[in-house]
Amino acid sequence: MSAVTTRGRAEGVLIPSGAVVVSLLLFGVFVTLAGANPLEVFYQIWRGAFGTWFSFQNTLQRAAPLMLTALCTALPARLGLIVIGGEGALVAGGLASVQAALALPHSSPVTVLVAMAFTGFLVGGLWIALCGSLFDHRGVNETISSLLLTYIAIALFNHLVEGPMRDPASLNKPSTRDIGEANMLGPIPGMDVHYGLVYGAIACLLAYVLMHRTVFGFAARMVGGNVKAAQLAGLKVRRLVTSICFLAGGAAGLAGMVEVAAVHGKANASLAAGYGYSGILVAFIARHNPLAVLPVAVLLGGIRASGGLLQRTVGLPDAAVSVLQGILFIVILASETLYGRMRGFKLRVAAPAPAKEAT
Repeated sequence: MSAVTTRGRAEGVLIPSGAVVVSLLLFGVFVTLAGANPLEVFYQIWRGAFGTWFSFQNTLQRAAPLMLTALCTALPARLGLIVIGGEGALVAGGLASVQAALALPHSSPVTVLVAMAFTGFLVGGLWIALCGSLFDHRGVNETISSLLLTYIAIALFNHLVEGPMRDPASLNKPSTRDIGEANMLGPIPGMDVHYGLVYGAIACLLAYVLMHRTVFGFAARMVGGNVKAAQLAGLKVRRLVTSICFLAGGAAGLAGMVEVAAVHGKANASLAAGYGYSGILVAFIARHNPLAVLPVAVLLGGIRASGGLLQRTVGLPDAAVSVLQGILFIVILASETLYGRMRGFKLRVAAPAPAKEAT
C-alpha cells in the first residue's frame, strides 16, 4: 500500500471522527447554556439510541431511510456534484409508490410491493436526473436546482394529497387512501425493524461495488477528478452525469416507498420528515463512501431517535437533536479544509540511492 493511500485513509477516519468529537463539545456548551447537564444529556442520547434493545431497534428503523437518502448525495459527489435534493426525491417517490399500489387493487402483495419499489425508484430517479440534465445542458448549478426542485416536489405533494388524491375519510390530517395492510412491508424475523433496513444495506453495498469495482465507477471517479481529462479520454460525461443522478434519485425515491410501505401505509405530511436533509449530513460524514454510509446512518438515526427521551428526561425540546445535527454539519464542512494538511501524515520520500560506478 502506497504512502499516499495510507495517509488518505488515515485522514478519512481521523478527520471525520475529530469533527464529531468537536461537534459534541460544542453541543455540550449549548446545552449548558440552556441550563442542562451536558453529561446527563449525552447519557440520555446514548440511552435513547443504543441503551436498550428496544431503542437500538428504533435507531435501526430510522437509519434505514437515511442510508438511501445519503446515497442521493454520495453518488453524485463522485462526479464532483453537490446534490441536496434527497427530500424532494423521497416525497415524489413515496407519492408515486402509493399511486402504484392503489392502481393494483386486486394484485398479490408481492406484485404490489415490486410495483411500488419500481415506481418509487423511477420517479425519484427522474426527479434528480432533471438536476443533472439542467447542469449538463444549461450549466445550472446542481446544488441550487436540486434544492429548488425539492420545494417544487413538496408543493406538488401537498397539492395532490390535499386535493386529487385525498381520501375523503381523512379529515384533520389530509392523506391518500391506505395501500392496505396486506401490502405493508413486515418486520425482519426476530426484530421489530422493517425490511427497509435490508433495502438500505443492500443499496449501499451495490453502490460501493458499482463505484469502486466496475469500469463505470472508475469512469465516474475520473470525471470527478478532472472533467477535461475525462473528455479527452473519450468518456461520455453527459451520459455519466445523467446516469449517476438517476441512480442517486432512485435511491431516495426508494426511501419514500419504504416509508410508505413500512411505516405510514399512505402518503401524508408525515412523509416529509426531514430524512432527505439528514441524508446530506450522513453522506458528508461518510466522505461519500457508500460503505461508510452504513455506520454513519446508524449514528444519525440514533441521534434522531433520542429526541423524545431528551424532552422527557432533561427538559430540552425535541428540536435539540436538530441543533446537534446542524453543529455536526457546520463542523464537518469546516473540517474539509484539513485534508492534505495534517502534518502527522506528510509524505517522507527517501532520496534515491547514488548509482554505483561501473568498474
